Amino acid sequence: MDFTSIAPVTFIFLFFAGFFAGFVDSIAGGGGLIALPSIMLAGLPPQLALGTNKLQGTFGTFSALYNYIKNKKASLKDSVSGIVFTFTGAFFGSYLVQKTNASIIEPLIPVLLLIIFIYTLFSKNLHLEDSRPKLNKKLFYVIFGLMLGFYDGFFGPGTGSLWTAAFMFFLGFNMTKATGHTKIMNFSSNIISLIAFAAGDNICYSIGLTMAAGQIIGARLGSGMAIKRGTKFIRPIFLTIVLCTIVRFLYLNFKF
Repeated sequence: MDFTSIAPVTFIFLFFAGFFAGFVDSIAGGGGLIALPSIMLAGLPPQLALGTNKLQGTFGTFSALYNYIKNKKASLKDSVSGIVFTFTGAFFGSYLVQKTNASIIEPLIPVLLLIIFIYTLFSKNLHLEDSRPKLNKKLFYVIFGLMLGFYDGFFGPGTGSLWTAAFMFFLGFNMTKATGHTKIMNFSSNIISLIAFAAGDNICYSIGLTMAAGQIIGARLGSGMAIKRGTKFIRPIFLTIVLCTIVRFLYLNFKF
């Protein structure tokens, strides 16, 4: 699906929105906080906006993912089972959201994110280095691949923060490694969700590809900075993004 009446200045705005979303998302997740509202400002209805967001976000996630793998901060080989279960969860989530209202699960997300925020805030030195895992890796990927894959396909905002926290807490990854592996899972759910939304004709390609160009550049720059500067650089941005996501959800649900 495409829109032919969008003004050229809107595409310029969307390109830069994609750039900033890709930059932030590649460091700490939360790019959807910038990208999805920007898409909706262009006048797209919710399901079309969600599908277009998946298109542009997939390009940015791949750009960041490539950088993390190239610099050995993430491993595809160790993530195969996670990719399979995330694919599965995302497929069912993407199919279901096109039949139902995604807002039914919104009230649950700020609670989870608040727990993540408090946990990370008071764990100042915990994620500078890898720590002992609390869960078997195969079981971890079954549980969180299906659960977070489904959530990302069904709704999406906050998925990166949830994955990063899960990797740190349950597998003991340091924050840089957790962020890199989060991109693998994000890309897995994004690509299958993208296929599902495309099959449902719920993508505006002109907007999605414009933002994708910005996403690629922003994600490349952001992931490069995260890799170079490490956990101490990622942590404050991660906390800021999680807090902003909490505020956004509370505002949308309770209209403070």
